[in-house]
Amino acid sequence: AELGIERRFVPESCPRAVRPGDFVRYHYLGAFPDGTRFDSSYDRGSTFNVFVGRGQLIAGMDQALVGMCVNERRLVKIPPKLAYGSEGVPGVIPPNAVLHFDVLLIDLWNSEDEVQVQTYFKPDKCPRTVQVSDFVRYHYNGTFLDGTLFDSSHNRMRTYDTYVGIGWLIPGMDQGLLGMCVGEKRIITIPPFLAYGEDGDGKDIPGQASLVFDVVLLDLHNPKDGIAIENQLVPESCERRSQTGDFLRYHYNGTLLDGTLFDSSYSRNRTYDTYVGKGYVIAGMDEGLLGVCTGEKRRIIIPPHLGYGEEGRGKIPGSAVLVFDIHVVDFHNPSDSVSITVHYKPSNCTVLSKKGDYLKYHYNASLLDGTLLDSTHSLGKTYNIVLGSGQVVLGMDMGLQDMCVGERRTVVIPPHLGYGEDGVEGEVPGSAVLVFDIELLELVSGLPEGYMFVWNGEVSPNLFEEIDHNHDGEVLLEEFSEYIQTQVDTGKGKLAPGFDFEKIVKNMFTNQDRDGNGKVTAEEFKLKDQEAKEEHDEL
Repeated sequence: AELGIERRFVPESCPRAVRPGDFVRYHYLGAFPDGTRFDSSYDRGSTFNVFVGRGQLIAGMDQALVGMCVNERRLVKIPPKLAYGSEGVPGVIPPNAVLHFDVLLIDLWNSEDEVQVQTYFKPDKCPRTVQVSDFVRYHYNGTFLDGTLFDSSHNRMRTYDTYVGIGWLIPGMDQGLLGMCVGEKRIITIPPFLAYGEDGDGKDIPGQASLVFDVVLLDLHNPKDGIAIENQLVPESCERRSQTGDFLRYHYNGTLLDGTLFDSSYSRNRTYDTYVGKGYVIAGMDEGLLGVCTGEKRRIIIPPHLGYGEEGRGKIPGSAVLVFDIHVVDFHNPSDSVSITVHYKPSNCTVLSKKGDYLKYHYNASLLDGTLLDSTHSLGKTYNIVLGSGQVVLGMDMGLQDMCVGERRTVVIPPHLGYGEDGVEGEVPGSAVLVFDIELLELVSGLPEGYMFVWNGEVSPNLFEEIDHNHDGEVLLEEFSEYIQTQVDTGKGKLAPGFDFEKIVKNMFTNQDRDGNGKVTAEEFKLKDQEAKEEHDEL
């Protein structure tokens, strides 16, 4: 005689129960008390969808649905007076029939509902939130209110990428994404009139279905964005900042906005080397590398239209915002010359180094970021060269010019005057600017350019005869070498300093031995001022 309700399953969580005026979607089995089935929504393959409390149902069902939770199952026994009464339904329900309904509630909503947002994780730092017209990349799981999964970007292993607030999404998702931070996770519950409405999507989503999206925001930008720069470390001393056309060496970690690492120069143990402002790198990096100091660390955030665009590249997905944490190791310009800074110069500084002089000096060699490469101090001996003879890199030859004994200076050498693009394997990186702190300890004046030996006095008019010790009209290398050695030992002559004696003498002898037979005759023998311009003799 009365309505009977048996709650066969009640979910642990019931955030909302059916009230009159709600719209519900439920499955049911309809049977008579003897078990004979007269109707089933399962057989039709679709839920029964109806407003509760508006007279669209038999009175007993209108009452029985009130208070139900989504996923709750009830056995409802409805007496005839609350069902089809004494008339029944011809051919289906006999008069005065008691009806049993096994009901499973799938969905419920109200026409006054709004989008519900529940944030269950929010990053500590949230410098920016989603606004209308922003472009976002996010992952999601899409379920119905009963938990049934209908779609997932995770399964496709690809984010969903879209503009927000301009009609590319269902209205509820447009609303639900607003205000999100990158890294935030939220559950967005959308009533059907803000989703796919009465018709559904024609595939996986039925009509009048509430939708639940579990969303994690990975990326966000606006087409009007430029790059963003966050200075992390700027050296106190910054004498020069990078400009268009400069060549930079820098280390970087490249990540997506959610922190996913896609590349690192550190992992390759080699800097990234490039020109700036010339289109050799993506537009955002070209811009972000301008105005940096050597040793500076900065974060450069690059929107996709200044990065790799909609297509992406390699591990970088399409439409991804890129974050580069860079450390500038050094930079130079191809037009740079050697830079010299004098720290100390003796008061008596009249003898200055020149090409051909033999120099002994100490140095500390480092990169522009201070990394020590080499030091003569650690070896306990000086470095000795003949200036301008190609025994050191061109920049060092230039940096040692016009220096006096006791002077201390710093010489900065750009790579095109140093070790170039290749560097020295295991010692000097390619395209590296070099810094030498130098102290000149000894200077032996060299000979005039083009000479390896000079006389300190008048030259004997019988020079050939003096060299030809056995007077056979021919001078052998041994005779020549012995004679030159004697002139040097007695102070009558001087060899160019810094060179091997035997090599110099052999070179001088070879130049006199014009026919190459290992002997010099009087006819072959000439002093330098007797040489024709096209000939080359070291005497």
